This record gives sequence, structure tokens and C-alpha cells, in this order.
Amino acid sequence: MRGLKDKVAVIAGGAPGGIGGATAVRLAEEGMSVVVADLNESAAQEVAAGIRKTGGEVTARQFDIRDEDSYAGLIDFTVRTYGRLDGLYNVAADLSPATMSGDVDVTSVPLDLWQRTIDITLTGYMLGTRHALPVMLRQGNGSIVNTMSSAVWGGGTTKVAYQASKSGLLGLTRHTASLGGKHGVRCNLLSPGVTLTAAALASTTEEWRDQVLASVRSPRLGKPEDMAAMVAFLFSDDAAFINGQSFLVDGGAHFN
Repeated sequence: MRGLKDKVAVIAGGAPGGIGGATAVRLAEEGMSVVVADLNESAAQEVAAGIRKTGGEVTARQFDIRDEDSYAGLIDFTVRTYGRLDGLYNVAADLSPATMSGDVDVTSVPLDLWQRTIDITLTGYMLGTRHALPVMLRQGNGSIVNTMSSAVWGGGTTKVAYQASKSGLLGLTRHTASLGGKHGVRCNLLSPGVTLTAAALASTTEEWRDQVLASVRSPRLGKPEDMAAMVAFLFSDDAAFINGQSFLVDGGAHFN
């Protein structure tokens, strides 16, 4: 894609086998220098090691998306190391079995689980935007992509904290697009459908996946590489006239 070579991207949530890890690999393949950041430093290092084997420029960093100092330090490190920041992809989430099974409906969701989900998925993304946007404004260009979810459009009867926090990203993204647009900085949303990450494959049955596939207007379910391709596009010059938009990448499961 045009305009990615020699640019710099941060992946905020870059574990192997997931969307963030796949995106780091794709962006490095496109010629970007990539900072892979994750709460689990060894996970980030694993992704980085794979990229180095193919000759890509990459750095791994540990960070906590809930901690403003940690996120600010990640952005500062990136600018000090590479001299600029062209793309920020917010994709971190707590998808652990304990959190996802405990995220029930609005009448009984535990408040600590609700708050943790908001802290990671909404406030954390805001913190990244807060510290990346001024860098991009000074440069006069940049692209931020936030990870929403097709679950928002589905309106499920469970996972209320997940759906509410992801819904809030619509306002954050459009605010950022309005704030940065006239200065060459864009912000968009990627809403993945069911994606066969390593974690999803480990936590679901083949029967369940077959049931989901039956409802999708596609011959297969999503792969992390499908989402990575959309992020690469939204970071590229080919998407220079796209700002403040939400993209469902779900094989046609929902119509937006």
C-alpha cells in the first residue's frame, strides 16, 4: 500500500496469535518501523522476534494501557527512538475467560469487572489518543485506528461492559477525527466480527464456530490477518480521505 514505507507505528496490544500481533507483522511487511507494546512483555518480544527474522524493523515494549504514565512513556519512547509517530493502533482488551464469562447483563454485572473493562477498552484508548495526537498534530499527519467490535451492532443480551465500552469508542473516534482532521490527522474505527485468534480457537468449540459461520455471508470466519489488512489500509495514503468512519470487517454478518 502507498505511503507506509519508512513510517512508524505503535501497536497497543500486540500479543502473538491475535489481531495486534498480526497487524504488527503486516505493517512491518509494508515497510513500517513497528513498536509492539503489550502488558505481557514476553508476548511482545515473541512478535518482535518473528518480525526481525524477516528483516523488519521492530521494537518490543511492555506497557499498561490503564496507566497514563505508562502509555505516555510508550509514545515518548517511540518518538525518541524513531523521530516520529505515523500510526497508532489501539487493540488491547481483556478477553480472558474469567472476564468474558463474568460480563453478564446489566442487572448483575460486577462493578469491578465493569470498571476494569471501561478502564482498558475506553479510557485506555483515550490515553493513547491523548498522547499520540499532539505528536501527529505537530507533524501535520498521522492515523489512529481504534478497535470496536461487531458485538456493538449485534446488541447481545450478555457482555454489557464489553459492548458499552466499545460503543463509547464511536464518540472518542469521531471527536478525534474532528479535532485532527483539518491538520492532516485521521481517526477511524475497525469493528471485527468473529475472528479466529489463538485465544478464540482455544476457548470455543468447533460446533459453536460452525453455528456462527452459518450466520455469516462468507465461506469462512475471520482471521487476524483480515483485520491487519484493514489497519494497514487505514494507515496508508490510499485512505487519506477517510476520517471518522466505522468499518465492519465481519464477513457480512451485520449490515451497518
